[in-house]
Amino acid sequence: MLKNLTINSSSPSIQKRTIHKYVNYLKHKLKFSVDSLTINFVSAKEISEINQKYLNHNYSTDIITFNYNIDSAGLDGEIFISTEDAKANAEKFKTTFHNEMIRLIIHGILHLLGYDDVKKNDKLKMKRIENQLVLELSSKRSIK
Repeated sequence: MLKNLTINSSSPSIQKRTIHKYVNYLKHKLKFSVDSLTINFVSAKEISEINQKYLNHNYSTDIITFNYNIDSAGLDGEIFISTEDAKANAEKFKTTFHNEMIRLIIHGILHLLGYDDVKKNDKLKMKRIENQLVLELSSKRSIK
């Protein structure tokens, strides 16, 4: 278990131990350390409020990432994932809720590592890495 990783969720479908294993796998695969990382699983209403308050966007979204890292080598940030939006995405893209959650965790961590998805080329690069990591994690039955 990563001692600098906090997972906040009231949903029984979120398995904290599994998320710890996924983040640990990503840490080794992408070669980063964790100074402090919090992953919050929230409702669509909660993420809409965060989106409005901090980003001035008046809508729900699947993920919001805040990077608090100023000059440290390790990750220092917070990820908010809307479980309701993740469920809708899973249905829309014909995948499982589990795989969509993996994708969102990877997406947030890639943002904290400096990847961006605003420009088309950057988005394609980020998506390729994301898709590869989703395949790796979703195919692993027991991650150490």
